Amino acid sequence: MATKVVGLFRVSTAPQAGEDRASFATQQATADRICEQFGLDMIEVIQYSDVSGASVLLAPEIQRLIQLMMSGQIQGVVAREFSRLMRPESFSDYALLQAFADSHTVLYLPEGPIDFSDKMGRFFGTLRAAMAGLERSEILERVWAAKEIKRKKGELAQSQIVLGFGVGYDGDKGFFYKPEAQLVREAALQFLAGNQNYNELAKPLGVTPRGMHLILRNPIWTGYRVIDQKRDPSPSGKYVRSDGRQADRRKIARSEAEVIRTRVIEEPLLTELQFNALQDAMNLKQRNHWRSDGNYVHRFTYNSFLTCSECDHDVQTRRARRDYYVCTGRRSAEKCQSQYMARQRLETVLDQMFADQLQSRSFLTACVNELFQRVDRPEVVSDNQKMRLELGKLRGRRGRVVDLYIEGKIPQSESSKRLDKIDAAIRATEAALERCIPETRAVDVDQLVEIFAPLAEWEAWSREQKRQVLAVLAPDIRVANYSVESLGLNPALFSNKDTRTGRGSWQRPA
Repeated sequence: MATKVVGLFRVSTAPQAGEDRASFATQQATADRICEQFGLDMIEVIQYSDVSGASVLLAPEIQRLIQLMMSGQIQGVVAREFSRLMRPESFSDYALLQAFADSHTVLYLPEGPIDFSDKMGRFFGTLRAAMAGLERSEILERVWAAKEIKRKKGELAQSQIVLGFGVGYDGDKGFFYKPEAQLVREAALQFLAGNQNYNELAKPLGVTPRGMHLILRNPIWTGYRVIDQKRDPSPSGKYVRSDGRQADRRKIARSEAEVIRTRVIEEPLLTELQFNALQDAMNLKQRNHWRSDGNYVHRFTYNSFLTCSECDHDVQTRRARRDYYVCTGRRSAEKCQSQYMARQRLETVLDQMFADQLQSRSFLTACVNELFQRVDRPEVVSDNQKMRLELGKLRGRRGRVVDLYIEGKIPQSESSKRLDKIDAAIRATEAALERCIPETRAVDVDQLVEIFAPLAEWEAWSREQKRQVLAVLAPDIRVANYSVESLGLNPALFSNKDTRTGRGSWQRPA
């Protein structure tokens, strides 16, 4: 009886599923030859992309492989080369090899099988894994060195996504200013002339105030491209999504010797004198800002947790002779009629609510009952089923696109374009599905009362202590004219939906 095996095919990025040595088609052909050589029966193929060899343990495809191994459904795994299985970056990555040893699963490669359950297999298998990890490090070093050479030459070593606002790049003419860069020049001159409101300066550019600040900091406006940061090459600097797919690496400062400063545009947008004066003015503004004052005393406790119950706009803080909470709708076109609320008076009402209502069995019972009503609504169940059906369709479409490319029916550029769109839709659907209310009746009111018992002394707590708890509870407090309409708690306490019970969900304070 033939040994049952699984074919394992992996590429690090989606574009690599194309015409290179590690393409799926090439790996399939190699696996077929190995099966013929050793008399193996390939009952399933597991193929996946956009997963680095150092992150395979997180991929659902590898979890599926381990399940097959541990259940005894297969006795072997076929791969084109050891690096298709893993390229270990840290010692924790070797846990996959232990799964092979525990399940007595043999890894079949073109040069022969490796049985991790015997002493020679453990020795040679561990050695091969270490060599694959070393090869990965050398690949990264070569790629990094090649990119550094391009950066020092004033060329773009990455995709154009790294270019800032108003800056473009062409392989023939190099870096250049786009027409919208003139808006940056105008903003810089306005800042130097005294208009230092980032909100106002950002509007013509269509960016956020923080974005405006970063744009004005870019030395590219003097014609120089300065690269003073790099991606952290260490294992701890890597960001990986929950499914093992590659995300990014955190940025760290370059050493003084590594900083690259190259002139890339001959006719700058701002002179060196203008840019330096702009940076001095921005630094002075930042030093004088209250957030930079270590002695500043924060007075507001509930800022960022309040919503106007009259118009659903955010309630923000305001200083007008005294401290106030005020609805942002008062300044918008809707002209909300809710009044300014004095900080001390409103916070007294809110403190009483947190000290009393989260100890109230009737209030918590109302929240839980609302959760159960939401779970039982037909439209919730229907939405859940629709999203699961849509997710299945998207994954099926993705598999068909990969098959079309492997069969040579569509070019690599077209397959990458289609896969990017499908992957984005899959991520969005998965995120929406995670927010669905789980069908559970496990919420215990007595347990919630016990959890919230320490809040009985809420009014005596410091601002910092209160805000730490507020950050966990993430309450949605609906308030207007000193009257609190409703309170919504962190959905994680009950479900994945907002549990705000609406008007009359708790007795209003007198």
